[in-house]
Amino acid sequence: MPMTPLSILDLAPIVEGGDAAQAFKSSADLARHAEALGYNRYWLAEHHNFPGIASAATAVVIGHVAAATTTIRIGAGGVMLPNHAPLVIAEQFGTLATLFPGRIDLGLGRAPGTDMLTAQALRRSLAPGGADSFPNDVAELIRYFEPEQDGQRVRAVPGVGTKVPVWILGSSTYGAQLAAMIGLPYAFASHFAPADLDHAIAVYRDRFTPSKFLDRPYVMPGLNVTAAEKDKDARLLFSSVQQAVVNLRTGRPGKLPPPVEGYEDRLGDPERGILDHALSCAVVGSPATVKAGLEAFLARTGADELMITGQIFDHAARLRSFEIVAHAAGLKTQ
Repeated sequence: MPMTPLSILDLAPIVEGGDAAQAFKSSADLARHAEALGYNRYWLAEHHNFPGIASAATAVVIGHVAAATTTIRIGAGGVMLPNHAPLVIAEQFGTLATLFPGRIDLGLGRAPGTDMLTAQALRRSLAPGGADSFPNDVAELIRYFEPEQDGQRVRAVPGVGTKVPVWILGSSTYGAQLAAMIGLPYAFASHFAPADLDHAIAVYRDRFTPSKFLDRPYVMPGLNVTAAEKDKDARLLFSSVQQAVVNLRTGRPGKLPPPVEGYEDRLGDPERGILDHALSCAVVGSPATVKAGLEAFLARTGADELMITGQIFDHAARLRSFEIVAHAAGLKTQ
């Protein structure tokens, strides 16, 4: 398997019977584990009003995880920019970049990362425009990270001159086109919205314009991976995220549930359809199965880097899963 960099996307899952404090502790522990295993970056995602996700205040959690590690890159995968004024995000991530120089990434998404009622609550103090102003907001945010210009009256302090690396995130061709036009790296959310994966990557690569940020396209798709010593054990662990996805898509969001034996066997066609759509980019199994799955996904996408996500109820099993992935990818010798 080629030495493709691997990274981790963490939603700071709150498990049934647990709380946000436990989730934050587990995230810091997993990040330290990932750093020792050779993962490249560790990202956290902004979601709001989800009982099972603790990373709503994304910049704060990034600071917590960055303080618990020393070398691995820590970032947002991503910040949902329509929820925020660009200056506020520039100040937050300028502060992080000042505290943890050379280690902070900023991935930007266009979706609200929540339901529409919560989105209205988040945006109530902002001018109208929302997602439609996303390209202009991205450009404004990037300018705040540049060196100060003569006569500049509004600046991010801290932030100015930090040149925080910015990524565009997406689950459609919209983000692909924007990333290509600006010349930014592109992360695709195939771990939960895989339908446009191949088309979006093709659009991004075909239309990419070299920039001062990047001289060639750089793609990082998401992939669900759940690994254990045996295929059957991994499938049991994976039933937690399957339950979470079905619950979310049927209007019953909650904390991450414990695994259930034979979960898929109990489902009707509508629920199976939800899983087939949302989790088609998933590798579940033993070390050999994971190695083959990673190789197949790399062959399909030609990814420059893989963003691995794995929501697993038991923390020790989650640590072991990412360890198996690292070994399968050649990051560490078993």
